[in-house]
Amino acid sequence: MLLEDRIGPTLEALRPLKPRRTERFPVHPDLVDHLVDVQEHPDDTVAHVLGVCAAYAYADPDTVAMIVARLGLPESRVRQVALYVDPMFISSTAYLVQSADGRVVLLAYRGTEPMRLVNWLTDADLYPDRIAIPLGHRDHVYEVHGGFYRNVRATRYQLVAALQRALEGRSIDERRDERLQPLEALYVTGHSLGGAMAALMGVMLATQPAYAPLAEALRGVYTYGQPMIGPRHLARACAEHPFLGTHVVRYVYQRDVVAFLPPRDTGDFEHFGQERQYLGSWPWQASARPVRQMGFAAELAEVPLSFLAHRFAATRRLPFRYRLDDHLPHHYVAALTPPGTPNEYGDDPVTLVGRAADRDEEPHRRSVARSSEEER
Repeated sequence: MLLEDRIGPTLEALRPLKPRRTERFPVHPDLVDHLVDVQEHPDDTVAHVLGVCAAYAYADPDTVAMIVARLGLPESRVRQVALYVDPMFISSTAYLVQSADGRVVLLAYRGTEPMRLVNWLTDADLYPDRIAIPLGHRDHVYEVHGGFYRNVRATRYQLVAALQRALEGRSIDERRDERLQPLEALYVTGHSLGGAMAALMGVMLATQPAYAPLAEALRGVYTYGQPMIGPRHLARACAEHPFLGTHVVRYVYQRDVVAFLPPRDTGDFEHFGQERQYLGSWPWQASARPVRQMGFAAELAEVPLSFLAHRFAATRRLPFRYRLDDHLPHHYVAALTPPGTPNEYGDDPVTLVGRAADRDEEPHRRSVARSSEEER
């Protein structure tokens, strides 16, 4: 088990050479109060903050500490928890971010790292694990994606131990002897594989009796480009749960291929929770019907073609059903930045709404609409 701890910078340290522009940080003023007080989900500020955290969970602890300070959580305690066991397809990395006063904790799971083979093997490890989830099924036993569950389980103990300290008004770093305010608001997030792990962790926190104190603090689970984690009867049971059905929010950027995985011929899978789709312009749209599984694994053959086609202007408008480009985390971050809000670098996102690139997406959006009608 690898543990690394950092303390984030102050707001004054973020732009030492440009004092006139320090007002760009924090991106979200009074962020702690907002995260504690927000009542309805999804919330645009929460979605942006968690989307940025999910994207930068691919980075190192120093970067995460700097980014969350810019967003509005300066001097936060940041803990990286990681476990790697390659022969077991375990590559589990998570970040805990505890606000300076202790009232808010964000848990962000790292997703699939493109150059790490074990991550891809984890995604493909579809053989189900059977676990007990008290959700109303007659024996409370459900099958879940084995690779995702194994990676959640790998770091769960350390994460829960740190969250318990936060509930007690202590630092997530057990070596720091300091008194803080008790945890009031907990959020869980992740992109790609990290989104699947976040969803599974959300299910565990919301349903396991041992985690009831944490469940009281859990405010939302926001995922980005998340694959499906379990079969239809699990998804339906989660949809009927008072928290999981309304406070798990999945964001899907255009035709992000990962949201359609695993394919139907590998097993029965289905999404749950609220779904928001980005179809080329702000705001994200509520989906009346969740994204469904693609039919066959053979359909993945078009994914590298779509990636190659997007590199050239002449082929960029081809209406592929699934696109790998749409899965990249920086697309999610850009599209989640509310109009008029600086990005995580303090720059004005002047090209966010109605950007020229989106004009090339109109044929693609029509294809999305046709596919949605066909699914209905």
